[in-house]
Amino acid sequence: MPTFVRRTAGLLAGLIAALLAVAAAAFSFLALASVTAVIPMLCAAAVLVCLLVAYLLGRPSMRLLTRSAGRAAVWFAVTVTALAAVSAWLLVFRPLPTPLASAAPAYVRYWDLPTGSRIAYTHRKGGAEPYPVIFLHGGPGTAGEGLPEGAEELAADGFDVYAYDQVGAGRSSRLADVTGYTVARQVADLEAIRQVIGAPKMILVGRSWGATLTAQYLAAHPGRVDKAVFVSPGALWAPGAGDIGEPWNRLTPDQARRRDDLLGSPRMIALSLLLENGPAAAHALVPDREADWRMRELLLIGKDATTCPDGPPAPTHGNRPGFYANQFTVADAMRVPDPRPRLRRLHVPALIMRGTCDYIKPHVAAEYRDTILGARLAEVANAGHGIAHEQTATYLRLLRGFLREH
Repeated sequence: MPTFVRRTAGLLAGLIAALLAVAAAAFSFLALASVTAVIPMLCAAAVLVCLLVAYLLGRPSMRLLTRSAGRAAVWFAVTVTALAAVSAWLLVFRPLPTPLASAAPAYVRYWDLPTGSRIAYTHRKGGAEPYPVIFLHGGPGTAGEGLPEGAEELAADGFDVYAYDQVGAGRSSRLADVTGYTVARQVADLEAIRQVIGAPKMILVGRSWGATLTAQYLAAHPGRVDKAVFVSPGALWAPGAGDIGEPWNRLTPDQARRRDDLLGSPRMIALSLLLENGPAAAHALVPDREADWRMRELLLIGKDATTCPDGPPAPTHGNRPGFYANQFTVADAMRVPDPRPRLRRLHVPALIMRGTCDYIKPHVAAEYRDTILGARLAEVANAGHGIAHEQTATYLRLLRGFLREH
């Protein structure tokens, strides 16, 4: 074989060997993540695999390039592994910059629930009304800041009003085991809150995912809900909801590019690959604070895709979302039993509000109306997913009018 051809073949074979060695190392890291969440141990295993595969596959290519194939293969394996390790540190394992959390405002209080959750909440005392109003935020994992629109007005009407950050979101505690973020855990926390505040019944006002949580709680504890309000509701039962709509379909080209840049970074790709196979390893690789702030960046990119095209921008605040609460609660929602048979037997006054340009499709809100006996559906013109912000006067009129009814 001519020298030029032999050397060219050796270089190509070496390149292929290097790529296969790196791929084998990455595969071993992901495969072993289902067994252990100790990142140094996973990295050590990946390094050993890279060295071994690079040596075994690199030796034939070295025979085409030099007479000292064994020694050259060792140096080849070490070089490939070193370059792969440095690249992995720079692109995957190096934590991304994350802002420090700001101090909680003075109005934030905490419940230490028997479920193990430490829940941040805000309260406004009302008056003579017997049952408190509990606002449930969306997401899962997208806590608000303080009391939402309508809280002050309801307190003036005589209702005790509460808004809280669900476990895994905002200023509430995070779980060490991220697979513990389930629909049942959120329902259990809400029931524990009812017991802590000593309310025989509650009035639940749930927005988006908060509406889904309201329905799940209502199915589990029907005698504990006086009235229910579903605002821009998410799926009543995710496995049977079909295509409910996505705000990402409304992004501008620039917003889509920024989203893809964020999600397409090697560290975020590694995180997404680990979430299903090794959730504990994913949590160890990208801890809560960093994951939460990356989620916040993503939400800021897409927030205005949730409003009407000519509507006001969606509001922003500094209370960070909960990435792992979002990911694992959404996944769990696809496995929960169907609550609709129980909901069809209930007689709880219910109001559903849907904005006419909400990205969530109309059949979702209609299913709440058709499932809960006597529920009323109000279409709010010129409002998207954030009815309370986009059409505040209409929202307050509907909410206060409904809760004043006896």
